[in-house]
Amino acid sequence: MSTGGLDSNSGSGSDVSDARLRVQIGEASAALLRLNSTAPNAAGSLVALVRVIADEAARNKRFANAIAGALGPAAAAGNVVPAPTRQAPARQAPARRAKRAPGPFDPFEVFRDGGEAGLRDKLALLDVDRLKDIIAEHAMDYDKLAMRWRTPSKLQERIVDRVKALSTKGDAFR
Repeated sequence: MSTGGLDSNSGSGSDVSDARLRVQIGEASAALLRLNSTAPNAAGSLVALVRVIADEAARNKRFANAIAGALGPAAAAGNVVPAPTRQAPARQAPARRAKRAPGPFDPFEVFRDGGEAGLRDKLALLDVDRLKDIIAEHAMDYDKLAMRWRTPSKLQERIVDRVKALSTKGDAFR
């Protein structure tokens, strides 16, 4: 790999540039992996964007120069501008909440045995915390909204919808 317009055979200057670039690529990869753990769609989009830009810049010298010019004099000279470093927070972040308790029953078994009506009857007996336990245990908070809800009827509806959807998934092929 060569950087800054230097041929890889031109000596140790290119070797140092290659080594620096490899370190920066590794740091960028680590940052994308951290992002992927919290926002996988954003991480995937960034990877796709960088890949398209890098491929086009490799094919089109004018495009590469335009990018370098847009990023400032350091980039135009072939030097990669380091990402800003994050300062340690002034105070310690609050401790994470403990994991939720397991749900009081398996909604899939209740649905299988008593149908939708049986499941609704059993869910009606539970308070908000127990409903959230079921949602957490069975990963039913796919949009990260249900754990914020405080209305039992909304939580019950989420559980019934997800149980029905997952229990009947693939029925068209039977």
